[in-house]
Amino acid sequence: MQNILIIDDEEKLRALLRRIISLEGYKVLDTSTLGRARQVLENQNIDIVLCDVKLPDGNGVDFVKEVKENYPTIEIILLTAYGNIPDGVQAIKNGAFDYIVKGNDNDKILPLLSRAAEKTALQNKVKSLEKLLGNQFSFDRIIGGSDSLNDAIRLAKKVAPTNAPVLLTGETGTGKEVFAQAIHFASDRAGFPFVAFNCSALSKDLMESELFGHKAGAFTGATKDKKGLIEEAKGGTLFLDEIGEMPLELQPKVLRFLENGTYYRVGDATQRTTIVRLIAATNIDLQKKIESGQFRSDLFYRIAVFCIKLPSLKERDKDILLLAAHFLNVYSLKTNKQITGISQEASNVLLQHSWPGNVRELKNVIERAVILEDSSILTVKSLPFELQQATMPISSEAGSTALFLSTMEKQHIQKVLKYTSGNKTEAARLMDIGLATLYRKIEEYGLK
Repeated sequence: MQNILIIDDEEKLRALLRRIISLEGYKVLDTSTLGRARQVLENQNIDIVLCDVKLPDGNGVDFVKEVKENYPTIEIILLTAYGNIPDGVQAIKNGAFDYIVKGNDNDKILPLLSRAAEKTALQNKVKSLEKLLGNQFSFDRIIGGSDSLNDAIRLAKKVAPTNAPVLLTGETGTGKEVFAQAIHFASDRAGFPFVAFNCSALSKDLMESELFGHKAGAFTGATKDKKGLIEEAKGGTLFLDEIGEMPLELQPKVLRFLENGTYYRVGDATQRTTIVRLIAATNIDLQKKIESGQFRSDLFYRIAVFCIKLPSLKERDKDILLLAAHFLNVYSLKTNKQITGISQEASNVLLQHSWPGNVRELKNVIERAVILEDSSILTVKSLPFELQQATMPISSEAGSTALFLSTMEKQHIQKVLKYTSGNKTEAARLMDIGLATLYRKIEEYGLK
């Protein structure tokens, strides 16, 4: 049920409207002045306002602007005793849903209310989804309690409400995009797009087109105008991952955009302007790139206004089992399995591993282990072959050890192929090996 507020100084008209609208299933409140209306709006959840233009303590056209500034999801329909075109135009400019004449347009009120109700319901749904999305990517969802991680979170929370560019550094797989999203959703830009782009994914020409867009005919295959990611991120955050891999020729254009917000689409002479907040990330030493002439120092100083180093998983080893338990829960739910914990032996293996791929590697390891596990506890036998191999005692009988390891690897591959119903591409992804390597192993072990 939606709530409607009627504001009109004619008591008989208010009573009539209240009765008609109530019969349609709406909850109706009414008042005769704008002063009282402000109190109602402050204390009640109002969805739609029906407001007279001329009131004892103010003008309804001006009131529209005030309401939309303070309660943007409320829709306002203005009622007037006289059709006044300038007032109607100004009302719509101020954000009114519609402007109708009393008496002449009485039959329009209920259909208008229905349309306005649909719009407010959609706006409220979007608002709820945005809030849910913000919670999904909030700092509270970053798992771990180590001092190094908490230091990074503290810095990120401080910079989030500002517009300062942020440079996230750290090894691959440490969660740089997770941090970038948390910073975005903790800022005033949370209601605008978060757009991510990997600078190592494309060639210079394709990257320029992807970032800045292009005009139809700019190059072979450009059959129509295309917006760039910078334009898609308008008002929000542009996340440039692996920025150290950006081609040197493209860097001046990115620098110009960061300095004054202007850019050109590929093949277009029209200068365009937009405003975004930049968050960049890298897993390499940009200072060394500058020294070797592969990265511009002026661009570095522009993107590195606020630097945050994310710790490797090795530096936050106390968080390994916390993260493993989280991923275990996530993938147990996804695979409809009741795996309630990790065995002590498997926990020891996880703690002993060096995790060169950091959190991303741990996530993939747990995903594969959940797929392979047949019991209610995740055991060491379900962990990847290379983790098991690293913890095995060295045998004096090299031949028997090699045979044992080969048998284990064969069984591991068989289990994964069974899970993927023979899909070798997916099996290779889950085992984190190349497709060619998987085919070679299948042939080696005589697997079908």
